[in-house]
Amino acid sequence: MAQTRVDFGKVAAPRPFGAGELAPHRIDIFKYLMICMILFTVVSVFHVWSRFKLIDLNLEISETSRQLKEAEQEHKRLKLESASLRTPARIEAIAKSELGMALPTEQQIVHVR
Repeated sequence: MAQTRVDFGKVAAPRPFGAGELAPHRIDIFKYLMICMILFTVVSVFHVWSRFKLIDLNLEISETSRQLKEAEQEHKRLKLESASLRTPARIEAIAKSELGMALPTEQQIVHVR
């Protein structure tokens, strides 16, 4: 058998796994991707928080609107009740029956000049 001459001068030998460092451009890409992922996470968390806050505020607004409508109805009912309690006929009836009052006679009226 004849010996063949093999020239390995231009062939790079394989590196052992984990023995060498990553190339600098790979580290830069990794840093860039990590920064992008962190920013994406922060923006996503802010978006979810803002949507949650928006829903919470909408529920609060609807609850406050419901309470306002109830208060307006109560106010109308109380105004009506107040108007009915202030009628002169009712006041006269209470004065006569419960307090024993009567209309003044001619002798009880004093004219002031």
